[in-house]
Amino acid sequence: MFAALVMGEYMANTARASRESTLQSLQSVLRVRKLDRTLTTALPPLERRDASAVVPVDVTAIDECLHGGVPRGHLSEIAGASSSGRTTLLLHVMAAATRRGEIVALVDTLDRLDVASAASAGIDLDRMLWIRPPSASAGAEAIERALKALNLVLQAGGFGVVAIDLADVPASTLKQIPFTTWMRVQRVIEGSDTACLLLSSEPLARSAGGLTLAMTGTTTWAGESSRSRRLAGLDARVRVMSPRRRFDGQADVRALANDGRR
Repeated sequence: MFAALVMGEYMANTARASRESTLQSLQSVLRVRKLDRTLTTALPPLERRDASAVVPVDVTAIDECLHGGVPRGHLSEIAGASSSGRTTLLLHVMAAATRRGEIVALVDTLDRLDVASAASAGIDLDRMLWIRPPSASAGAEAIERALKALNLVLQAGGFGVVAIDLADVPASTLKQIPFTTWMRVQRVIEGSDTACLLLSSEPLARSAGGLTLAMTGTTTWAGESSRSRRLAGLDARVRVMSPRRRFDGQADVRALANDGRR
């Protein structure tokens, strides 16, 4: 009986050692091929993450909340109602990337981008690929065309940030997009240096390692009379959610009127 117990313990220890050796070998191969970010269980703690694995927003309060920035190689989303600061935040992310010399791309589904606001936010327009639709229709055809453009840009590679603006697309239309669409997007950027951002009116999709940045905002006005009244700024709150990585947080920031209108 004792011999059988010893033998059973020996076999269990051998099997455990074999599994650990196999896992270490797999992680080693993935690191060599720069694909180790595809294993969420192999990621280091957020406090010790490699700075190159994220795209900083360059807004201190938000970057602290994000533990450095938006993760590369993942699909994340910025969600919020109109005037919540959602577009302002996206422009800040893209501006920070172009200041570092990176190339960014925006798939402007409904042709909503205000170029003056983009320049005011600090985006180097020479480093930005702006993909516009032939018409501003919000129908299924426009969404399909925008998603195809997104996939083509991601497959081309070489971009630090790639975003698709679906913020003004009706929620009923967005809900018709198959979830497998976002799974395909994640497979394309998995392990890459590209951070893919989805801009929408409500949380729609993110990868297992991605983030949801939920925006709420309150506008402030200047001027005493109705004729002189003008937009002075936006007090925005960014709430970060990522159940898979189990960290939440929020940051309060103030945006000036010329930072963006949405």
